[in-house]
Amino acid sequence: MFESYLVGKGESLNSIAQKCNTSVKVLQDINNIYYLDALREGMEIIVPTESKDYFNYYTVESGDSLYAIARKYNINPELLASINGLNMTDYIYPNQQILIPKNGYSYYITADGDTLDDVIKVFNSTKDKFLNENKTIYLMEGQLLVNKKN
Repeated sequence: MFESYLVGKGESLNSIAQKCNTSVKVLQDINNIYYLDALREGMEIIVPTESKDYFNYYTVESGDSLYAIARKYNINPELLASINGLNMTDYIYPNQQILIPKNGYSYYITADGDTLDDVIKVFNSTKDKFLNENKTIYLMEGQLLVNKKN
């Protein structure tokens, strides 16, 4: 659910985030970029790939909170926040689009030190099935991995 991206001339984290349908914070977090001006032409960064197979989009309405949206879709609120590159205390605003996990899939966000075998055990899956669902696996802390439920 991540891929490599080569930074072009004049690109910023903001322009790349818009192009990749993600946020600057997500790009900073997955690439350990602390300063916006640290980006350089020719630099290779990791960007999340958009997968319409695993998510629906929800447009935040006035008065919504992550807890309320999670309750509405029967989703763990912390998973909802993580999938969207948010913390539980982050402000969400009207017309913001967030990803909602689709039913029929299991989701896991990697922790520091996870191995491929560890994650496959979490999903109770086979290596072939797991690799088919997740084309690019970095096992970096915070990577979202998916497995289709049987």
